Amino acid sequence: MTESAKTDQPTVDEPRGAARRPSVIKRGGGEPGTRGRTTIADGVVEKIAGLAARDVDGVHAMGSGLSRTFGAMRERVPGGGKSSSVTRGVKAEVGEVQTALDLEIVVDYGVSIADVARDVRENVVAAVERMTGLEVVEVNIAVSDVKLPEEEEEEPETRLQ
Repeated sequence: MTESAKTDQPTVDEPRGAARRPSVIKRGGGEPGTRGRTTIADGVVEKIAGLAARDVDGVHAMGSGLSRTFGAMRERVPGGGKSSSVTRGVKAEVGEVQTALDLEIVVDYGVSIADVARDVRENVVAAVERMTGLEVVEVNIAVSDVKLPEEEEEEPETRLQ
């Protein structure tokens, strides 16, 4: 083989006659999923946490007795809505990447409060982190009451007949 024949060979491991692709120029600053900012309202985290806490066995209700009474009255008023009952007893502080939660719960009589609190924390942290991507830095739980078996549900008297 002559010297001139050697220089006709491709210098890169490419099939003979393969077309070269031009360099891809990315526009817009990276992957589409990373463009822009997502903000999550405190109320969204409060709803997720409230529903997750209520799913735990041993949690009878959320919020103090007074807030539950007012909540029950609001639910009876047209337009009062059930959405406020979901967030009753839950307060969230949401930052850009982290959140902290305060929960007020009523437990059923006879359950281990420590076990219920641990289960509530685990369920709330898992649900909030999975759904929002925020890191839950703390879940503070205040047990405001114990529901005794013989106690009637607190239902406000209606003035309308």
